[in-house]
Amino acid sequence: MSKLPPVRRVVTGHDPQGKAVFLNDSAFETQLIPSGDAEFTLLWTAPDLPVDNNDPIDGREREAGLTLNGGSVIRVVDMLPGQSSPMHRSNSLDYGIVLSGELELELDDGVKTLLHPGDIVVQRGTIHLWRNPSASERCRIVFILTEATAVEFEGKPLPEVHP
Repeated sequence: MSKLPPVRRVVTGHDPQGKAVFLNDSAFETQLIPSGDAEFTLLWTAPDLPVDNNDPIDGREREAGLTLNGGSVIRVVDMLPGQSSPMHRSNSLDYGIVLSGELELELDDGVKTLLHPGDIVVQRGTIHLWRNPSASERCRIVFILTEATAVEFEGKPLPEVHP
């Protein structure tokens, strides 16, 4: 099982004269998460929506969990071969874009779908897990997460489920 290449991140901004410039061009390795099923690298966060483009902080340096209350997060996830995430739910709207490999999405009722490179998932507060069905290849997926209100069922908000 070989690692995928580092993730390149290019950040733009403005110089003191208001001209567009490149502020940063860096590459980041993914790092194994405590559950052992995937490697993550955080690319950017913003603490608020709408985003304040005058904020001088490098969004990668901001503290963020899986999601950022009131804001947004973009990260790259490399699902390791044969591994599954725990079932989970967060109060967020998540866009997942498969870059390489295959990834299985399973919902809490056991229904599954297989995702391929170029497929995009819009995850709307459901309980789910991710599984890499390959015995030898990693799957790379980009996730953009924004805070959302909890889904309501019979007038009550459904709770977040964290492993």
